[in-house]
Amino acid sequence: MSDFMTNPVVAYYIRGGPFMHPILALFLLGIAVSIWKTISLRFASINARKFLLKVKSSLQEGGVQQAIDVCANTRGPIAAIFHAGLIRTRRGIEQVEKGIVNAGAIEMAFLERGLLWLATVISLAPMLGFLGTVWGMVIAFDAIAAANDISPAIVAIGISQALLTTVFGLIVAITIQTANNYFVMQIDKIIVDMEESSVELVDSLIDMEKSSS
Repeated sequence: MSDFMTNPVVAYYIRGGPFMHPILALFLLGIAVSIWKTISLRFASINARKFLLKVKSSLQEGGVQQAIDVCANTRGPIAAIFHAGLIRTRRGIEQVEKGIVNAGAIEMAFLERGLLWLATVISLAPMLGFLGTVWGMVIAFDAIAAANDISPAIVAIGISQALLTTVFGLIVAITIQTANNYFVMQIDKIIVDMEESSVELVDSLIDMEKSSS
């Protein structure tokens, strides 16, 4: 226990005062959401090109129903929007496109879940840090006034403690911002794959319709 208390990070945390606690809570929230987001995006990501070829092959070999079965047995947003479009094939290409667009909007909303929590952590952590610094400076100057002394030791200790909350708040914001940027990049890649694959699927259905007429 004594080793834990003498750890430099723990020592700085304790010196930072009460504002360190909400900053730590925000950090833990950001880490938890980041872990969950990493897992959910991993399940949402598939090889779009390989899946598209599989669906096209199913369309040629077994028709629309076989392609629907392939989509139903595949995880991820691309399979979901393909499924939403293919089940409307009998209603015409326009309905297929409408189904894909509607399903795409829903899947995009699912992909972006959790990002609001990360944005909240990113904005609140440094703000709490600055608030803690201002509060610490007030206490430091009160201590100087009470001691009736402006010696470098008193000033340095007070300002050091006041600035710790800003340091920790910025560390939390930078860490979670990095994770958020990574997630946005992954989501953008999935959305691009969804759009490109959807266009190719509709083109394949149009070609099938022309060849059967």
